[in-house]
Amino acid sequence: MNSAKTPLEEQVIVITGASSGIGLTTARMAADRGARVVLAARSEDALEALCEEIIEDGGDAEYVVADVSDRDDVREIARVAEDVYGGFHTWINGAAVPIYGRLEDIPVEEMHEQFETNLWGVVYGSLEAVDRLKDRDGTIINIGSVVSDRSLLFQGSYSASKHAVKAFTDALRMELEDAGTPISVTLVKPGSIDTPYPEHAKNYMDDAATLPPPVYAPEVPARAILHAAEHPQRDVTVGAGGKQLSVLGQYAPKLMDALMKAVFADQQRADQRPLPREHNTLEESSGSLADSADGLEQRGRYDGYVADSSLYTRIRQREKNRTSILGAALLAGIAAYAGYKKLRKGSHRSSD
Repeated sequence: MNSAKTPLEEQVIVITGASSGIGLTTARMAADRGARVVLAARSEDALEALCEEIIEDGGDAEYVVADVSDRDDVREIARVAEDVYGGFHTWINGAAVPIYGRLEDIPVEEMHEQFETNLWGVVYGSLEAVDRLKDRDGTIINIGSVVSDRSLLFQGSYSASKHAVKAFTDALRMELEDAGTPISVTLVKPGSIDTPYPEHAKNYMDDAATLPPPVYAPEVPARAILHAAEHPQRDVTVGAGGKQLSVLGQYAPKLMDALMKAVFADQQRADQRPLPREHNTLEESSGSLADSADGLEQRGRYDGYVADSSLYTRIRQREKNRTSILGAALLAGIAAYAGYKKLRKGSHRSSD
């Protein structure tokens, strides 16, 4: 999976979940770099506005109103790409829906609906792409999450769906390689991204939902996605913070459990009450991004620091210094926890 693919400016790229957040940012960035884009989401008004914007800026775009949980809709996306552009080079599975809350508080029916989009939408899109690309060179990019590696407290059902996406993506990649099929498969795992994700998530917590830091701008995963469209790779984590989460979860799971309860629980709850639950509807999102009613929202309302780049991700995608980066991520995580424990110990002593 090391050979370069077709240059981006010569590609036709399919993007699901294209009306907001990471999907929207990726679509705009791809079109700006000369790619022809086929955009899919459930909001026709948002898609129409986005296509008009791209075309007015000199780009080339087509849209398909589609619910990726419906396999016939996914087939229609591929059909339109074939009819309009003669096919596609890269298929990006970006649609997903988030839910916040304790597992016992979330209706099982809503978890099922979430899996229909988050997992089955990826399965349908990937299999459709394989069917269309198996006789020629192509790329499938599935948007997972750092929670594909380590479950996050209060986002258990979302984490479970992204674990399933990772497992499916890994199996598909191995099968295609075993068959000698010239399709590369990449899993992109963003950390916390400043998108409308928490504002439009279904929320069963008593507080408004927010994102645990560090938080990155949506341009950071968009650049990683488009890099993978030209330079095949197995997977990439977006942001060093997400890598720390994954590494600590793998090598120090009990420590990470403690951090989840001590730190991450509060970091996902904003200091305000949420909307009444009847107003918190499950909506489509783009790889952790909500498809808002207003449409074409790249950014959310995160009020903390948002990083515009990730040195870790840039180096990781250039295949350099991986070992040192992983080691640094692990040490940084252990140091952070040691510092936290020291503060807690000092606090207890002072209270005594």
